[in-house]
Amino acid sequence: MSINIAIDGPAGAGKSTIAKRVAEKLSFIYVDTGAMYRAMALYMLRGRVDIKDEAAVTDMCSNVHVGITYEDGEQRVLLNEEDVSGLIRSEEVGNAASAVAVYSAVRAKLLELQQSLARTHNVVMDGRDIGSAVLPGAQVKIYLTASVHTRAERRYKELVKKGESPDIQVIEQDIIDRDYQDMHRKISPLCQAEDAVLIDSSRLSIDGVVDRILNIYKERCC
Repeated sequence: MSINIAIDGPAGAGKSTIAKRVAEKLSFIYVDTGAMYRAMALYMLRGRVDIKDEAAVTDMCSNVHVGITYEDGEQRVLLNEEDVSGLIRSEEVGNAASAVAVYSAVRAKLLELQQSLARTHNVVMDGRDIGSAVLPGAQVKIYLTASVHTRAERRYKELVKKGESPDIQVIEQDIIDRDYQDMHRKISPLCQAEDAVLIDSSRLSIDGVVDRILNIYKERCC
């Protein structure tokens, strides 16, 4: 039987970074579900689809295939066989991903792939509704969060490193808007599963969060 670790939480809480580290420590497969939704969003943006039009997005879903492959332990995201791993990290795509993730057709398209990976591999999977909807039977469930200001500062520093000149107030507002959208969508809203452990990373280092999750894993699975 495979072991599943589910890490949920709002945008910018550090889920991907933490999940990758935990997966490396345990030699598990890391599954970034957010990247799958970003790939779907990229497809819609390329096709100039109105992402506020559920019917239009649903129609386009029949023409898109999102796949996952691994190279040297790194997850690569494929959009209709094209590696788009480096193209899905923009703010535009991220905001569009939150918008299209509310639609049942998009979620159904990706759910089967996510659950199939979890049935056949030991995985660390992060997202918005992994513990509550995608992997409700996960042995370890974490709800990872941080203050809006902390998350905005982290994103600001990432963008500055890339040579961009972001406005931290705009970033904070984007995070607030995405939180509201994720928490109030009708299908599988962002929430803390009843049996998930809450971890606030605002004042914790990456290693500190990773160690806490590994200790929870040892308590429940070893």
